Amino acid sequence: MLAATHPPAVRWGHRTGALDLGAPVLMGVLNVTPDSFSDGGLFADPARAAERAEAMVAEGAAIIDIGGESTRPGAQPLGADEEIERVLPVLRLVRSRMDVPISIDTRRAAVARAALDAGADIVNDVSALADPEMPRVVAASGAALVLMHMRGTPATMQVDPMYGDVAAEVTAELGERLRVARDAGIEEDRIVVDPGIGFGKTQGHNLELISRLDLLTTLGRPVLLGVSRKAFLGALLGGAPASERGVATAAACVAGLFKGARVFRVHDVRIVREALQVAEAIRTAPSPAT
Repeated sequence: MLAATHPPAVRWGHRTGALDLGAPVLMGVLNVTPDSFSDGGLFADPARAAERAEAMVAEGAAIIDIGGESTRPGAQPLGADEEIERVLPVLRLVRSRMDVPISIDTRRAAVARAALDAGADIVNDVSALADPEMPRVVAASGAALVLMHMRGTPATMQVDPMYGDVAAEVTAELGERLRVARDAGIEEDRIVVDPGIGFGKTQGHNLELISRLDLLTTLGRPVLLGVSRKAFLGALLGGAPASERGVATAAACVAGLFKGARVFRVHDVRIVREALQVAEAIRTAPSPAT
């Protein structure tokens, strides 16, 4: 199956309008948590976080994704009030300094509502609308929505994950969540889907999902791939720590690009941008006339 040649358009919120997916789009990760697997505690200070956001935009990020709760395997849930206290000062400062789409990485409607009121444009929901209030919040806001696949919660998702056909099941389950979003009044051109690499999947599941990512494009929505610095890459590299997985991340993103992914959530923006720039030129090179 061939990946979609012309990716469907997406509106990134009423404030920012459409974002061109004719070229790969990079979403820069800005974690403001003390316990994230890769950069926990580094950007809890709003000024330092805003500087990091500016640096990622300078390196090629078109979206900044701000998250206040760690969703690493085994992470315990955070209260909405504490999550709001972490993300709002950073979000407000980033918004005051730059005019790029800002995403709020949360699974709680209360956090999404507060972030959208503070200037966020996108809700990146790792639970794909598990909070029953989330569809109404997103529908009323005009924001864009990322639906990510996850079975269970971060605390339980890696307890013996099992699939018969991981690519088909993830596609079917995201298709069902897409219907929930549409039924709530969220227009389809505001929605992006994400297979949830590392969320309730083994290393084998992750690799198979990337190799068969073109199946997910049959849902008719742009595909976001989030592989940045994840544990399965470290395992492939013989135990490399998260800080040394930038090149591996770029390799996985290139593989995803050739299978139809158009949005890439990453920490190492420059490395991935350069890899995708070359890969996209190869992918779209004209064939000789016949």
